[in-house]
Amino acid sequence: MPPAFDSFSLQAADGAQLAAFRMPPSGGPVRGVVQIAHGMAEHSRRYERLAARLAAAGYATYAADHRGHGGSARIHGLGDFGPGGFAAVVADMAVLSQLARADNPGAPLILLGHSMGSFAAQAYLPEHGAQLAALVLSGTAALPPLLQAMAAAANVGRLEAFNAAFEPARTPFDWLSRDEAEVDAYIADPMCGFEVAEASRQSMFALGLRSPNDPRLSGLRSDLPILILSGEVDPVVGPGQSHAVALIDAWRGRGLGRIEHRVYAGARHELFNETCRDQVTADLIAWLGAIPALAR
Repeated sequence: MPPAFDSFSLQAADGAQLAAFRMPPSGGPVRGVVQIAHGMAEHSRRYERLAARLAAAGYATYAADHRGHGGSARIHGLGDFGPGGFAAVVADMAVLSQLARADNPGAPLILLGHSMGSFAAQAYLPEHGAQLAALVLSGTAALPPLLQAMAAAANVGRLEAFNAAFEPARTPFDWLSRDEAEVDAYIADPMCGFEVAEASRQSMFALGLRSPNDPRLSGLRSDLPILILSGEVDPVVGPGQSHAVALIDAWRGRGLGRIEHRVYAGARHELFNETCRDQVTADLIAWLGAIPALAR
């Protein structure tokens, strides 16, 4: 059987107890630590398959359910980040990074953020990016053009709005993946597919609108390896990858010059649950292995 996440409780800076998970490498020394920040209306256990592949390649994986999500929903309720808003979600990620580094002294830290988790990673980067050996984002975008597009569709923040490009559709969540079994599993999961509270969404938008052009980015090392993974027809990344490219351009303007953008033909939003997931995962592991700090 593939390895499974070990669950534990992570105490946040404000004392809240988050549901957290870790998986060590399958054998041998820790090559690096991959910290996963999951997306909106899902949870960390959906990344166990990816973590098992990373474990086989020598990487430890850490993840925590964001406030309002998964096991951490017990803090403020499902879909509610609480009074600290999205800034508290980002602060929680920094606490998990500190623990992961303490558990694995000297091991390089890689942050992998998907969708909402990628927006949290964008906000994490200016303040905490100096501790990263690499950054990986999937299903990401610069929030300003994404929000403009959603406002034009009069569906700001609602997940079903992303399904419009796939109508007539089998389900309201066809935009996530071409793999029908994965879409059906998402729909059947009571911890997936919910709407995030309006105040929580607005706190994410407010922080995310500032993140791509944060002046503190100019203080990070210019050669920080950054990998952006996109589905060709993912509605979040925009037509022709325009929303993702806007993020890349903003970061390059702040001096971050080592950014690679990979686009997967025909793929939708959840690349690690897509029909091409094995290729995406293999590409990720190969990319990590080519980073000098992670080379064996």
